[in-house]
Amino acid sequence: MKLIRYLILRILLTVPALLGITLLIFSLIRFIPGDPARAILLTMFDPSTNLSDLEKDAEVLHKQLGLDQPLPIQYGSWLWKIIRGDLGVSFRSKTPILDELLHRFPATLELAGAALIIMLVIAIPSGIAGAVYHRKAVDHATRVIALIGVSVPSFFLGLVLMYTLSVKLGWLPTMGRGGGDHLILPALTLGIGLSSVTARLLRTSLLQVFSQRYIILAEAKGLHRRTILFKHALPNALLPVLTSFGLVIGGLIGGTVIIETVFSWPGVGRYVVDAITGRDYPVIQAFALLMALVYILLNLAVDVIYRWMDPRVRLEQEGQHG
Repeated sequence: MKLIRYLILRILLTVPALLGITLLIFSLIRFIPGDPARAILLTMFDPSTNLSDLEKDAEVLHKQLGLDQPLPIQYGSWLWKIIRGDLGVSFRSKTPILDELLHRFPATLELAGAALIIMLVIAIPSGIAGAVYHRKAVDHATRVIALIGVSVPSFFLGLVLMYTLSVKLGWLPTMGRGGGDHLILPALTLGIGLSSVTARLLRTSLLQVFSQRYIILAEAKGLHRRTILFKHALPNALLPVLTSFGLVIGGLIGGTVIIETVFSWPGVGRYVVDAITGRDYPVIQAFALLMALVYILLNLAVDVIYRWMDPRVRLEQEGQHG
């Protein structure tokens, strides 16, 4: 029951945050230079059209879109549509944005899921090896590799992998979405960058756990190092990693914007990039709101899971409440 009350309280606290985010997104989009109505007409511009007619059409479209209304009325109308599940209509495709996002989201989810698996496969063994072989050759090698993974931009890493594995060696297809072989390159690009951060965090957390008294006591009792590592040290060392996991997954979904563009992956990220280049403001607003909602929900889930897994957090909160 206490966990349910905590969950309800956390959900209620997210409501003001979501309202603030919607206000910020609405304000930032409105301060972008350029008139959305003119941007729409320019995408359908006919060279034979008279400029005066273009200006008249822009004024008419300006009123149709409600852009002539005061900003509070525009914000209230936009917020009410969002509450009803209406994210608007794309200026370019003239189709509902929610339908477009639902159509493209499976491709993004597929890419993010594969990248997450690759990240865990690389990060967990690297972090464990760096902590177990502290200040040895293995530790130095994993730290250097992690530093390179953090420093190299994802688009540059993607181009290097594409040139090496596709162009030179011909092992994998270069672009597009198809079978499993099309998924390897973009997922590997995303997974390598995120695995570096997770591996360094896990290494640091394990080193801190290794210095705790209960680990020293377990070693004094003669327990096998493998038992100490996987039964006593690793579960506690994963708690800080779990704390950052919400941000990692959020960054994973956000990172698909660049990777999908590089590898021509037909997901949400490429859809948003096309919207940015075409000044499709409703799509940009919808994506920014979607990403904010994903971050909030992921952090909410991480907080609840962390509280459930670590009894020290529950005891501390209950003591403060008492």
